[in-house]
Amino acid sequence: MHLIELYKSVQGESSFAGVPCIFVRLAGCNLRCSWCDSEYTFTGGKPFTADEILAQIEALMDRLLANNYTLMIETSGEQPLAAVPRAVHKIVDVKCPGAGAAANTFRIENLEALTPHDEVKFVLSDRADYEFARDFIHTHSLATRCGEILLSPAFLKNPTDQRSTDNAALDPRLLVEWMLADGLPARLSLQIHKYIWEPRKKGV
Repeated sequence: MHLIELYKSVQGESSFAGVPCIFVRLAGCNLRCSWCDSEYTFTGGKPFTADEILAQIEALMDRLLANNYTLMIETSGEQPLAAVPRAVHKIVDVKCPGAGAAANTFRIENLEALTPHDEVKFVLSDRADYEFARDFIHTHSLATRCGEILLSPAFLKNPTDQRSTDNAALDPRLLVEWMLADGLPARLSLQIHKYIWEPRKKGV
């Protein structure tokens, strides 16, 4: 296990947005989304054992749950999720066409691992991504499988320091108009940490 960051901030996404959290960010993502804002996590990181991380935040997975933490895992959905404890809140990405090489990597059997307190997220960069997400939601009856469906506008790869929607690859207002027109059972999810701090700032 290679640890990139360990810090305390507020959750920037999901239905937990705004809630103070401890973030454990690991290295080694094997996907390469075209809009990724965390490329610094692809390699490197300081090697920690589970016991060493435990010493700093008192556990991972079962050990965190045993200590009455509310535990969230954010994952691409490309890796199997069946072994994740059901008490963990899974926030699972389904990669849209705009993700580039990472598109269509979602493991369909992970739908069976979803619970009513889990969330499925789509990061959208254009209308084609929206239509993909809309069709996926309907085809797989997603609203009956998880607690929340999140639609999140992608951010520009090289944003300015302005804390505004000008840095969004897809205008959130346009996305909301599409959602309302289709009556989509989903929630708009903005990355609020990119409006609290400058969009390029890390460790927040």
